[in-house]
Amino acid sequence: MGDQYEVSEKGAGALAIPSLRWEEPPEGPVLVLLDQTRLPAEEVELVCTDVPALVQAIRTLAVRGAPLLGIAGAYGVALAAARGFDVEEAVEALAQARPTAVNLGYGVRRAAAAYRAAAVDGSGAQAAAAALAEARAVHAEDIEASTRMAEHGLALLGELLPGGGHRILTHCNTGALVSGGEGTALAVALAAHRAGELRRLWVDETRPLLQGARLTAYEAARAGMAYTVLSDGAAGSLFAGGEVDAVLIGADRIAADGSVANKVGSYPLAVLARYHHVPFVVVAPTSTVDLDTAEGADIEVEQRPAQEVTEFSLPSAQGAGAGPGVGIPVAPLGAQAYNPAFDVTPPELVTAIVTEAGVVAPVTSERLAEVCSTSRWSKSRSGNGMMAE
Repeated sequence: MGDQYEVSEKGAGALAIPSLRWEEPPEGPVLVLLDQTRLPAEEVELVCTDVPALVQAIRTLAVRGAPLLGIAGAYGVALAAARGFDVEEAVEALAQARPTAVNLGYGVRRAAAAYRAAAVDGSGAQAAAAALAEARAVHAEDIEASTRMAEHGLALLGELLPGGGHRILTHCNTGALVSGGEGTALAVALAAHRAGELRRLWVDETRPLLQGARLTAYEAARAGMAYTVLSDGAAGSLFAGGEVDAVLIGADRIAADGSVANKVGSYPLAVLARYHHVPFVVVAPTSTVDLDTAEGADIEVEQRPAQEVTEFSLPSAQGAGAGPGVGIPVAPLGAQAYNPAFDVTPPELVTAIVTEAGVVAPVTSERLAEVCSTSRWSKSRSGNGMMAE
């Protein structure tokens, strides 16, 4: 099938199908995505031949997770350029597909900057090749970042919890499904598992779309990790019973002051962790840090459709005659729903932020800026404001 650029053998190892790959069949380049809305019942791929299809995949969460959105955004620009579509329109559509995850705009801007620079003196084909090369660079950097975060995170757990036997609670999904490599927070837990130091992975089901129960459990099972799924509301009883040694979560945007926007439900876990004297650790690449956003209150929080709360969506493999996304009502017709995709945890509740460039602890704006300045991504020719030189 022509040229392929997959997530790397290491990143793909825990998945039956890579989360994202670029292919160049005879009929033209495409971006192939593992449809995460169909997991764990089915492993189905989506083939995106244009940017509108990719934007739809992003909005429906077929492709999701901050680092992977950055990779997808960069490849989306390359796809538009390679197929002769309007690149500037593609940039605008992709950058606005989801507002909270800063990596999406980061990846889009990097590929777009490479395209524009090459288009000044080169042909359309040369500009398209430059965009693709930059997308591949974003992809490769995320793979490396994932490896480094796992190393730093495992070392931090050893410092915070000497002796091993960790019982880690995680929220949402932060593994290979959200990354070019093995993920963010779940990559740290996987490193602990491989080192024989993970006793139990507690997996919040993560309402309303069950990314924990559907996706984290899927990845944990494939990796042979000891895991247990629990309802989000049951986490407090685990803390009260002394069954949680650390909380590990990812992030979709980290403000300059260290405030962390992550899947809704993260903030209550931080409060529980502080009350019960349990470390609350955020694992995210420096591309997720947005130094142009001063504090948590400035982060735009995406509001999701009400039916994600008022209906229970089933994969097509479940239920007689059910199609993809078929919803079973669980609330009265016309019920209103409050459905923010994320909440924001203030820095004083965060024990540490683990990045590929090092660990931020204590979490202060000065320490965060210092660690980000040492990241290789700070040398990128374009980025999210913080990264630009």
